[in-house]
Amino acid sequence: MPEQSNDYRVVVFGAGGVGKSSLVLRFVKGTFRDTYIPTIEDTYRQVISCDKSVCTLQITDTTGSHQFPAMQRLSISKGHAFILVFSVTSKQSLEELGPIYKLIVQIKGSVEDIPVMLVGNKCDETQREVDTREAQAVAQEWKCAFMETSAKMNYNVKELFQELLTLETRRNMSLNIDGKRSGKQKRTDRVKEGLNHPTLM
Repeated sequence: MPEQSNDYRVVVFGAGGVGKSSLVLRFVKGTFRDTYIPTIEDTYRQVISCDKSVCTLQITDTTGSHQFPAMQRLSISKGHAFILVFSVTSKQSLEELGPIYKLIVQIKGSVEDIPVMLVGNKCDETQREVDTREAQAVAQEWKCAFMETSAKMNYNVKELFQELLTLETRRNMSLNIDGKRSGKQKRTDRVKEGLNHPTLM
């Protein structure tokens, strides 16, 4: 288990071109780019509320390529939470998450106490290959949460990161830095005051 520190490390996995970087950039910078630029590995930081104090949400945007297995394993071993992104326009991108999920289970031993989100990005597209119910069934099998997003339309992006923090049981975390969070609050109430202070590594 990773050591408890002021950093809360979230790792974003997924095949090339599914929109991992777009989701992260939309969240930390509020921007979207139409051009596809392959990522090797980028890390972004943002201040969040953690146990009535503040800590740093560290988001690692990984490569969609399979050429760097050592980097993949290191990211998993250091990670506290995981976002597994596929595109709803590509069934293959969902299938490619299977080995990554298995690797997380292998390295972590179990995902029962680890926040994992399966994310169907590009839900604004009309040419779908993955039905919502199909992805929900995969999430149920993997014992993880599921959400559909659109980085392009800024749909469910902040909600995704807030939901991931809500799944963390060992710490009380929120995108709001006033430290207040109630499980009964509406999800939109919890995320509307998120801070955007990214630092590009």
